[in-house]
Amino acid sequence: MKQNHSNHLFQLVLATFFISTSGVLGRYIAMPSEVIIWFRSAFAVVFLYAFCKYRKIDLRIKSLKHYLPFIIGGIFMAAHWVTYFYALKLSNVAIGMLSLYTFPVMLAFLEPLFLKVKFNPMHIVLGILVLIGLYILSPEFSLESSSIQGILFGLLSALCYSIRILILKQYVTQYNGVMLMLYQTIIISICLFPVLFFMDISGFESQFPYILMLALLTTAIGHSLMVHSLQFFSASTASIISSVQPIFGIILAFFFLNEVPTLNTVFGGSLILTTVVIESIRSKKK
Repeated sequence: MKQNHSNHLFQLVLATFFISTSGVLGRYIAMPSEVIIWFRSAFAVVFLYAFCKYRKIDLRIKSLKHYLPFIIGGIFMAAHWVTYFYALKLSNVAIGMLSLYTFPVMLAFLEPLFLKVKFNPMHIVLGILVLIGLYILSPEFSLESSSIQGILFGLLSALCYSIRILILKQYVTQYNGVMLMLYQTIIISICLFPVLFFMDISGFESQFPYILMLALLTTAIGHSLMVHSLQFFSASTASIISSVQPIFGIILAFFFLNEVPTLNTVFGGSLILTTVVIESIRSKKK
């Protein structure tokens, strides 16, 4: 049993690591964010479909009522990925990923609006801690600052991701997670297809290996492994462990992009990640 637990824990940490490569790849690939996300999604569709057929996963949508939530969820997922990559390119991997990781606290604020749950005043305290963390990340507030623009895009990405989670939350128990991810990438590919006609895609050949890595390693393998790992851990445990994603991302950025985090990034990021861990522990106790 201990061996099985160790294997499952290793898979969850590995999934977290693979997903964290999105930061370095998103900043490194020299193409417009919308174009990167289209190729990421289109390639991921192929990998995920092949995996679903191999594992004989049912791809049928059970009700006509589910089509609209799936489509809306996919649109918000597209917005989440595009704005996240804007955040990475405008600032750096550390600021982009840490800004995105405000989503668990956003989720706590939005949940009472979407679902029939009572608002908890403790979330106000956590929200204030996140705001302090964001202020420390970039204390000089100026919309002309690329760091501030990166933070704002990161926050917008977190908001889109939170809404997408809340929209699809009620369907997670009814459908296989990899199947849901497949449909999300199909919808994203359809939504962003027009960008291929009016945005620069000339760098595709030189960037192909990195786009392929983003689609296969980060999206298809990383997310599928994460979904598989969730069978063996509670959502709160998984979210606590996955909160090391920005740390993995910052380490990878240091080695591959020579990005050294400032003291402000370390202190502000630590505060943001602390609120994530606190909220995850609290949700587990509830």
